[in-house]
Amino acid sequence: MQIGVPREIVEGETRVALTPDVVPSLIRAGHVVMIERGAGDRAGFLDEAYASAGAQLIDDPAKLYADAGMILKIQRPATGGSGGKNELELLNEGTVLIGLLQPGGDPEFFRRLAEGKVIACAMELVPRTTRAQMMDALSSQSTVAGYKAVLIAANALQKFFPMLMTAAGTVRPAKVLVIGAGVAGLQAIATARRIGAVVEAFDTRPVVKEQVKSLGASFVELDVGAETAQDAGGYAKELSEEHIAREKKLIHEHAAQADVVITTALVPGKRAPVLITAATVAAMKPGSVIVDLAGEQGGNCELTVPGKTVVSNGVQIIAPLHIASELSFHASQMYAKNVAALVALLAPKGTLELNLDDDIIAAVCMTAGGEVRHAPTRDRLSPQPAESRS
Repeated sequence: MQIGVPREIVEGETRVALTPDVVPSLIRAGHVVMIERGAGDRAGFLDEAYASAGAQLIDDPAKLYADAGMILKIQRPATGGSGGKNELELLNEGTVLIGLLQPGGDPEFFRRLAEGKVIACAMELVPRTTRAQMMDALSSQSTVAGYKAVLIAANALQKFFPMLMTAAGTVRPAKVLVIGAGVAGLQAIATARRIGAVVEAFDTRPVVKEQVKSLGASFVELDVGAETAQDAGGYAKELSEEHIAREKKLIHEHAAQADVVITTALVPGKRAPVLITAATVAAMKPGSVIVDLAGEQGGNCELTVPGKTVVSNGVQIIAPLHIASELSFHASQMYAKNVAALVALLAPKGTLELNLDDDIIAAVCMTAGGEVRHAPTRDRLSPQPAESRS
């Protein structure tokens, strides 16, 4: 297949979907790799490196889209809103689109892909199984996000993270609370511990307790059964109103004592749960910092403004977007390996083999054959019965 990699045009996105080190393996599998000129510049991957690896450099993105049978991206294609570029209209019928397509976002985007007969594969939907491990882009990018969140917090906090013994006396270590002990949360815990903070972590899933403790952090436990707290894939489930109320109360007590709170709590396909209320922020110490990694899905803090830093009662609430782009070199390398592994499954001998009986392909494939295959998106596109709208 002819594989095209365009330059990302979303503001703040500096990653690139394919890096020079994975190009040779795709070529050996029978693919032709085309890179839009300058696509990797902002991540530190220059055109010369792609050319040396065997990729073709394309000046015109419209030509790249026209010639490619498969498009690899980070962000979903732009739809031309507010007078911007429209990448969606450049996709040809039968093109395979692979990227972080935001399956929980606007369902109309996927209707348009289906109408255009585009085969869309969302990297967020890669199942967390041993066989799919090399394709797990959510985990790779969450690792980057968790690490970077701690550095952002350390930069914003007007205190040392580690304990210091100085001629002026002992400086006590910063107290860090990490909410959510998934991949991002565990990396945040490990990074905060490495630079000397005292760390405690909260998660509704009791099964992560040992992982948290193994990293040297304390586990803040809510009495919720494993079946209530997580789904079959190991992701957090949406809790009942009673459990959420208890969760917020527990978080309030611990956040009030923390210097830094890092939030990572997400429920797949839904708005991020609001776990830190305005009242909790008001109870925190002036100068404290919240880094909300759930900002792209609305935020875990009631006062979060995605993409902005808000100050309330002396507390900074930072909600970075595309945070993995702030470490775009390694984030791109990790993502490229994830994508290349999926391409090897979809087109192992240089031609597309869309085997929808394969559990991984079935999970990631959102549109194919002119239809939206992803059941939650399909449900959101279906008209609601009159009685449910009243």
